[in-house]
Amino acid sequence: MPDAESLPSDLAAAHAMILAERAARIEAEALAAHAAAVSSGTEALIARLKLEIEKLRRELYGSRSERKARLLEQMELQLEDLEADAVEDELSAERAASRSQTVRSFERRRPSRKPFPEHLPRERVVIAAPESCPCCGSTRLSKLGENVTETLEVIPRRWKVIQTVREKFSCRQCETITQPPAPFHVTPRGFAGPNLLAMVLFEKFGQHQPLSRQSERYAREGVELSLSTLADQVGACAAVLRPLHALIEEHVLSAERLHGDDTTVPILAKGKTDTGRAWVYVRDDRPFGGTSPPAALFHASRDRSGDHPERHLKQFTGILQADAYAGYNRLYLVDRKPGPVMEALCWSHARRKFFVLADIAANARRGKTAPPISPIAFEAVRRIDILFDIERDINGLPAQQRLAARQERSAPLVAELEEWMRGERARLSRHAPAAQAIDYMLKRWNGFTRFLQDGRVCLTNNAAERALRGLALGRKSWLFAGSDRGADRAAIMYTLIATAKLNDVDPQAWLADVLARIADTPQGRLADLLPWNWKAQSARLAA
Repeated sequence: MPDAESLPSDLAAAHAMILAERAARIEAEALAAHAAAVSSGTEALIARLKLEIEKLRRELYGSRSERKARLLEQMELQLEDLEADAVEDELSAERAASRSQTVRSFERRRPSRKPFPEHLPRERVVIAAPESCPCCGSTRLSKLGENVTETLEVIPRRWKVIQTVREKFSCRQCETITQPPAPFHVTPRGFAGPNLLAMVLFEKFGQHQPLSRQSERYAREGVELSLSTLADQVGACAAVLRPLHALIEEHVLSAERLHGDDTTVPILAKGKTDTGRAWVYVRDDRPFGGTSPPAALFHASRDRSGDHPERHLKQFTGILQADAYAGYNRLYLVDRKPGPVMEALCWSHARRKFFVLADIAANARRGKTAPPISPIAFEAVRRIDILFDIERDINGLPAQQRLAARQERSAPLVAELEEWMRGERARLSRHAPAAQAIDYMLKRWNGFTRFLQDGRVCLTNNAAERALRGLALGRKSWLFAGSDRGADRAAIMYTLIATAKLNDVDPQAWLADVLARIADTPQGRLADLLPWNWKAQSARLAA
């Protein structure tokens, strides 16, 4: 603070000092805001680059563990907050720089934006040009060109009522009255169009939005659709679409190899919920160069009895890739009719048991209570990861080429792994965590080494786990299935939506078209409505 002697004695000098102090304060605030904006922008840039690096590592090195997926989700959430903070600091720096005479305005470096898709409609808004020259006032203006600025905009959802008019005619000769037939509706005396029905179905089963929440949102938009009304539509649509589910089931069970898995689904019971199960069987021949379209088949049950997979796969005789669930064991019996199923176990499940014991990052978070890192588990993970690297190199090749590469590169590594695990197991107590992970593999070694005998077998069961991921996330939204029939209905819709996604088809657009056409499609032509055939037809029409 200046001394009393240094303060000006006249009013003009005091006024000048105040202005100088104010300018210095404004400049300091602008510099501080500029520095804060630079810091926030740098933090956001670092977070974005870290996220991109992790995603590239995941693509290159194939780490598909649950921990890696959770890490990416956490990084994305962190990036959201950092980007928002950076924008706020950038705007604050701009406002502060506008009041300063010396500090430059700050502009944050952003990633280059991709051009807007060509299929989006363009609305041209022309700003009126001046009628005269602002310099000399002349009206003799000649157009040199134009600059176009594109802005992405969305039109809020519009509701409309379609009035279908059916005119009546009377014959003047025989007085017979004729009239065109009424349009098809999924429900008797229905009122909902196929696009509305597809939206309701996809939001319920694809986006996991219960009908009660949908009803509330529609009411806010001025359209009253009660919960019971929407439920009527869902039940009717599931009944109409059931034949497509049967066709997909036939296609899936005719595969040479299937992925199988299950997850919990709470099903409402008297005063409680039972822990039911959703079963999925995925056909995906693309890893071994197959040309058959991929598909997913869902079933639901109130328990996890082995009777369910036995019933689901009653006619299946190929390779089943699954975990070591005992309920599948009856499928592997030699005297099974029509024939035994070949067991192929998942190396991701086996790796996960070792990875838990070798997760350095998780142990660091646990602190002093963390168990020591197991060097045996660490070495097992390292050896298994080499097999995963080989699989990434041969993914998509024909089965014979995959088998030849495995015999040359993977078989020696698997033999060394078995010998190493048996040697380590002999020195461990049966209660040691690493011993339990080793026993899980050695007791089922034939199932784990099946991929060395057949090029069609994958190293993991990740295809089935990916199909169940959406359902596992949705449990937090819909909490439970209301009944056994409700669970079965959900299984039908999950089958249709998951199969559409596997074939790179927009599920909502496909459902809307199917619901509009299925009544006029002969029974023998229903296969034309399956996602892969529908996609091919759409491509031909577009061409």
